[in-house]
Amino acid sequence: MTGSSPAIIAVALDAPLRRLFDYCVPADWAAQVQPGLRVWVPFGRRRIVGVVMEIRRHSDVPTAKLRYAQSLIDAEPALDAGLLDLLRWAADYYRHPLGEVIAAALPGPLRQGAPLDVVETCWRLTPMGRSQALTELPTRAKRMRAAIEALLDGADHMDEALLAAGITRESLRKLRERGYVEDVTRTQLAAASTAGEVHGGPSLNDAQATAVERIRGSLGTFATWLLHGVTGSGKTEVYLHAIASVLERGEQALVLVPEIGLTPQLIARFRERFDAPIVILHSGLSDGERATAWREARSGAARIVIGTRSAIFAPLARPGLIVVDEEHDSSLKQQDGFRYSARDLAIVRAQRAQIPVILGSATPSLESLNRAHHQTGSLLALPHRAADAKPPRLALIDLRAHAAAQGIATPTLMAMQRHLDAGRQVLLFLNRRGYAPVLFCPQCGWSAHCKRCDANLTVHRNSIALLCHHCGVQQTVATACPTCAAEVKPVGQGTERIEETVGRIFPNSPLARIDRDSMRRKGELEATLAQVDRNEIRILVGTQMLTKGHHFPNVTLVVVLNADQGLFSTDFRASERLAQTIVQVAGRAGRAEQPGEVLIQTEYPEHPLLTLLLRGGYEAFAEGALKEREKAGWPPFSRIALLRAEATQAAEPLQFLRAASAVAREHAVRGVSLWGPAPAPMERRAGRHRAQLLLQAATHGPLQRLLSRWIPLLETLPEARKVRWSIDVDPSEMF
Repeated sequence: MTGSSPAIIAVALDAPLRRLFDYCVPADWAAQVQPGLRVWVPFGRRRIVGVVMEIRRHSDVPTAKLRYAQSLIDAEPALDAGLLDLLRWAADYYRHPLGEVIAAALPGPLRQGAPLDVVETCWRLTPMGRSQALTELPTRAKRMRAAIEALLDGADHMDEALLAAGITRESLRKLRERGYVEDVTRTQLAAASTAGEVHGGPSLNDAQATAVERIRGSLGTFATWLLHGVTGSGKTEVYLHAIASVLERGEQALVLVPEIGLTPQLIARFRERFDAPIVILHSGLSDGERATAWREARSGAARIVIGTRSAIFAPLARPGLIVVDEEHDSSLKQQDGFRYSARDLAIVRAQRAQIPVILGSATPSLESLNRAHHQTGSLLALPHRAADAKPPRLALIDLRAHAAAQGIATPTLMAMQRHLDAGRQVLLFLNRRGYAPVLFCPQCGWSAHCKRCDANLTVHRNSIALLCHHCGVQQTVATACPTCAAEVKPVGQGTERIEETVGRIFPNSPLARIDRDSMRRKGELEATLAQVDRNEIRILVGTQMLTKGHHFPNVTLVVVLNADQGLFSTDFRASERLAQTIVQVAGRAGRAEQPGEVLIQTEYPEHPLLTLLLRGGYEAFAEGALKEREKAGWPPFSRIALLRAEATQAAEPLQFLRAASAVAREHAVRGVSLWGPAPAPMERRAGRHRAQLLLQAATHGPLQRLLSRWIPLLETLPEARKVRWSIDVDPSEMF
């Protein structure tokens, strides 16, 4: 700027406001300012951190009324130009305030003004520590065992975070002397940021080798690869070989997984294969640990970054490849606040960086399959299991024709006995936590309902409580009906009841239950999975935590206890999710040399979805489902957005949505249809009444044009002040 006029910067602030904020820049550091830098600015009576987005010549606010930014935090941009552009695109596409989107890309300490570069000591398990420590350490060595359990997730844990969790430095030093743990500093990681040695793995089969070669040929350019491999086909080996080539080029790889539970086994495989520095990013880490991993990714010291959905925003000094494992998983879509799809953003980020992205799954989403059908040559198929393992044999068990012991049919019990007698392991899948879904009075028909939700309370026998799985409210379990005083009974089955029943029928077979209730303590899941690997546990009972990516070589029988959940849902995605769940859990059977068997219990054995899956597998289901979607005009053959509203008063959400609908019709865009408003499928949740309005268009262009005009007008509606409302572009759930 020339003359006496100060420079003006447009700053993104972590606030629910759809705008940038202009500030004047003091002359003594005006020459240093550039987009991506963090600055301290006054905001109301507070002093907060903002990120510079633009340098402006003019402001809509008179210069005399602008406040001055107080100081620069960084000497270089915290977010580079490419990442800033991605965040701008995401805020625009998902219609979310840019300041909150920027905040989502920064770890907590950096949002509070922490420096970009610090030297920190971190601790991690050695390969020997992972495989031997808990077995060799005596049970009386409680502090050392606690330290091992804290490190079992495979991440690098900051010294300060471990101390805050009660782990002593003396315990860590003793474990280091025994070779169970090692300490590293940021300086050491930076010095080790070469490709490192790549250790050999199993030989690739022809399909794997073809996939690897095609991915290698695309390095340095944008390409979207859909790696569709049956369960146990060796998709991870394809990732590892492709990443080895990326490291040889001096570049970094970003690997996204849907859930924290998938990371320990995956991290162990990566660390066995690569000597290069690897960092982990997920919500289970402390703020300091996330900041450390973020810094290593940004500096390029970390050559491989593995994380859950928010890791899509990790800064990368030299991006070379993005991998999205289990790309179909709904956990990759954020369901509140900034509602983004990490899978879709991975494609956008790869395109802007001109690098390839691999979408891997045994059950690809219909959106990804449809995209691959229209992009010739982008589908990489792995049709056979690795190491000559045979696919499992699937069969339906008609629950109408067989007696059942608490949801387990007689043919199922006989099959379990047969596999256990052969020295094998058995997995029982039921996607329902707790003991029973309903507490019921057979005398008068009363049942225990949540007072804040349109839902029953679930009986949890282990905690002796009635729990709402939607709002978390908890009550004591009644023994008598509050209406007629008759004895009440738990009806139906959850994983706790299945565990109880199986323990009674097979008392000599050690069993474990794996669900969110039983695996609460840090390291408990990893320790249980290690017991499974050692064949110390013979029967596994669990929810979806068991279906995703785990390798159980001695499991030869998998039972889907209730395949009927989702068969008759009003959500157009329900059948796709059910098919994916059945195929994924079936894939845990027979992954080694022993043949696998899968039994699917149902009261509707003639249902087209189930018969199609048995006859033609997931491919046949997907082909039929895509035809149905095309006829109905649902995604991927259209684009949708959902305007949601909720309030404590029942009438207010619908009043707001009717007003919103009227505004949309006044500013209509050709090709966009409005459906509703209507109450949400669960109308009342956590004491709030909910409703929604659906917008639909053949392509995203008209839909985005309407959203860009419409959303600013919604904020001005009088009805908007009485509700909480949000917009969800490309919703994955219609709840």
